[in-house]
Amino acid sequence: MAPMGIRLSPLGVAVFCLLGLAVLYHLYSGFLAGRFASFIFGGPPAPAGVGALVDLRELLAASVAAAVRGGVEVRRVREGNALHARSKGKTREGAEEKMTSGDLLSNRKMYFLLKAAFPDVQINSEEHVDENDPEVVSWDHTIPDDITRQVQPKLVPAESVTIWIDPLDATQEYTENLSQYVTTMVCAAVDGKPVIGVIHKPFSEYTAWAMVNGGSNVQPRSSYNERTPTIIVSRSHEGQVKQVAWQSFGNQTAIIKAGGAGFIFISLFDVSEAHQEKADVYIHVTYIKKWDICAGNAVLRALGGRMTTLAGEEITYTGSDGNEGGLIASVRMNHQALVEKLPVLVKTSRN
Repeated sequence: MAPMGIRLSPLGVAVFCLLGLAVLYHLYSGFLAGRFASFIFGGPPAPAGVGALVDLRELLAASVAAAVRGGVEVRRVREGNALHARSKGKTREGAEEKMTSGDLLSNRKMYFLLKAAFPDVQINSEEHVDENDPEVVSWDHTIPDDITRQVQPKLVPAESVTIWIDPLDATQEYTENLSQYVTTMVCAAVDGKPVIGVIHKPFSEYTAWAMVNGGSNVQPRSSYNERTPTIIVSRSHEGQVKQVAWQSFGNQTAIIKAGGAGFIFISLFDVSEAHQEKADVYIHVTYIKKWDICAGNAVLRALGGRMTTLAGEEITYTGSDGNEGGLIASVRMNHQALVEKLPVLVKTSRN
């Protein structure tokens, strides 16, 4: 006798499918709810683990909070004249590279705030952090109104994000009490591309922030001089910039020397900050660390600008912490034309 088949009525099939869906919902609802609640309702992030997601709007808000919190330490140390400056080595140009208590204390505040808020994200910071001596630096997940108005939530895999922290840019100028040049910076790169940039000036409490394809609180200036641009360069890492600029744009080209990459990037934007220079192009011909330039690169990209190596190559913010190929940065200009004006020797050299 042939075995009897089991036949389900349409109602039975429907019940069986609903049971399957219920099991799937039970497995995944907790995961999804945790992820989405963090940006819909402003709650805490989901627990760390494989497949963790990061909301870039939250990361932008936390980056602003971290830069400001680090800036409080920078200012407090400087105003208390408790720098305890010391050398941590020499630059490739042979200059003394200084470190102060302001660098270290700012770094701890910024690092542990971001680490607590986004435990699954890789964080690269200029100064060493002792993970065995953690500090509780909380962030209340408040998103400022200007960010809420402009930026929409956007989820990305945590493993694709790299955060770059510069806890005190322009340390040399900081020790000289040239506080107008000092900044704290945070950048977030997704798959190596700079997406979030925050540049904070602790002594004036000015903050520039931007997210690529999101929004910003800064704008480009109405016009830039492309024929004979004003070039801004680092006062402590000038290299051969003056010769390069004059060879590229003529010996009538104005050169501005300034301290700190953060201050230099702000000079390309439309801001009315006290003591802030205004320039058309930023050129750097020597080796530079990525935490110095990532935030500025992100803001430039958000404003429709570009920053490349002197050879016109994009800079990737993964892997090595240094950029060997120099840089040229501009906003609302024919960037490729600027690159093509640079001497071939400079484009192909590695200082």
